Amino acid sequence: MSKQETTSKVRIFALGGLGETGKNMYVVEVDEEMVVLDAGQMIPEDDMLGIDVVIPDISYLVQNRDRVKAVILSHGHEDHTGAIPYVISKLQAPVYGSKLTMGLVEDDLKMKNIENKVKLKVVSPGGNIKAGKMKIEFFRVNHSIPDCLGVAIQTPQGYVVYTGDFKIDQTPPDRKFSDVGRMTDYGKKGVLCLLSDSTNAEVPGTTPSEKETEAGIKDVFRDAPGRVIVSTYASNVYRIQQVIDSAAESNRKLAIVGDSMKKVIEISQRLNYLRVPKGLIISVEEISKYNGEDVAVLCSGTQGEPVSALHRMAKGSDRQLSILPKDTVIISASPSPGNEKSIGRVVDYLYKLGAEVVHSDKRVNVSGHGSQEELMFMLNLMKPRHFVPIQGEFRMQFAHAELALTTGVHRERIHMLDNGDVLQLQGKNATKASKVPAGNVLIDGLGIGDVGNIVLRDRRLLSKDGILVVVVTLNKKTNAFVSGPDIISRGFVYVRESEELLEEAKKKVTDTLNECMSENVNEWSSLKSNVREVLSRFLYDKTKRRPMILPIIMEV
Repeated sequence: MSKQETTSKVRIFALGGLGETGKNMYVVEVDEEMVVLDAGQMIPEDDMLGIDVVIPDISYLVQNRDRVKAVILSHGHEDHTGAIPYVISKLQAPVYGSKLTMGLVEDDLKMKNIENKVKLKVVSPGGNIKAGKMKIEFFRVNHSIPDCLGVAIQTPQGYVVYTGDFKIDQTPPDRKFSDVGRMTDYGKKGVLCLLSDSTNAEVPGTTPSEKETEAGIKDVFRDAPGRVIVSTYASNVYRIQQVIDSAAESNRKLAIVGDSMKKVIEISQRLNYLRVPKGLIISVEEISKYNGEDVAVLCSGTQGEPVSALHRMAKGSDRQLSILPKDTVIISASPSPGNEKSIGRVVDYLYKLGAEVVHSDKRVNVSGHGSQEELMFMLNLMKPRHFVPIQGEFRMQFAHAELALTTGVHRERIHMLDNGDVLQLQGKNATKASKVPAGNVLIDGLGIGDVGNIVLRDRRLLSKDGILVVVVTLNKKTNAFVSGPDIISRGFVYVRESEELLEEAKKKVTDTLNECMSENVNEWSSLKSNVREVLSRFLYDKTKRRPMILPIIMEV
């Protein structure tokens, strides 16, 4: 082992993507230089009330921004690129990605008027760049969107390889195959550490090709007696092409619903990733001019949620479209973890309206992630000295670790990390270094990070037991009530049926304030605290509920 190998220090950690679905962001640090791999967003969890988007906490990167030499994007899905508009201006590092990925990112930056503040650089499979002293190489992998890249970072100890999202597709729709030869070369040259996609690590066998849904979608289009409505992820460009081809082949016009879907189609068409026959696409307003069997609709939601437009149609709340009895609805998307109930409800609504629904059907949907055989194939090609299963919930990472064992990776060289855990590789040693800050930054409207745990706690409390506002006006000179106490209830009890309870609550407030005044306790914070405490105890005894109590004391 050379002196450079033993003195060089490689640190690997995640700021998002471990133990969760989405928010992918991984960092490779070689001596004093850092490269960021992906910058994704996540769909908010059910208890994140009112939150629009979740992105990684990049405080460590901001503190060390001079050391961040590049941000590299593996592909154009929002769980890998969605945080770029929020974080890149703070890092001021160039962003690298393939042509389609950069096209999608550039559009997001334009919407936020920051495209001129970011250096976007297009790279290709087989190409390489220099980021600081590091040489970084790119190789092609298959997924459900074109132009996906794997990333190999040269270090004095060997390559650190990041697969991004991948599967080994033997019949990719664009006939652009995974670069197995280059992957094999990395294995021969020496892979220090492999960071590999764990999404389907629990799924036996291999994942079907994207090509396999083509015939199934065409069959549905051909046999449907009325309109065909397809709901899919806006960023699944291969599936969109199949819908376009099926509409053209069955002589149907195609209407597009959803801004995200329209945006992806426009960008993909401009960059020659989509072929759309002239005159095929019509506006939603034109649908009524055609018979049902002569029209199809392609819709999506935003932020990775494929059924929101469909949900509006099914509930009859969409202003332009509603579901009709002879409609055939294709849901061509795998539900995100935790989203199964909402999709199930939509399917129920559709059946009640008399529609034919094709969902959870391999004819119209396949995963974009490799299953167990493909994950083991990647491990066998790379022959990594160290292995970090990434991307997915903990059980998926664990299953991936077990697969690595079967391919000959030593257990002590398989590293199960959490977000913020730092794996340090130096010479023959692999150690856990001190953690870096990692967590969620919540985006609500235009606010970035201004909604934290305390605000969420208050929102949860309001959603459970409501709020009680107590308004009192005092004359501080005479220590006498001028008006009140008045009690306003929202989400706690129905006032007309709880007059006795609220009158008793008013009396408790009056007695408490009189007691405070007699003891010369007239600091507002003390008065409010006493009112809140007495009222909270009283209401819990009477109702077994704990509403948020907001005392407002005014002075005249």
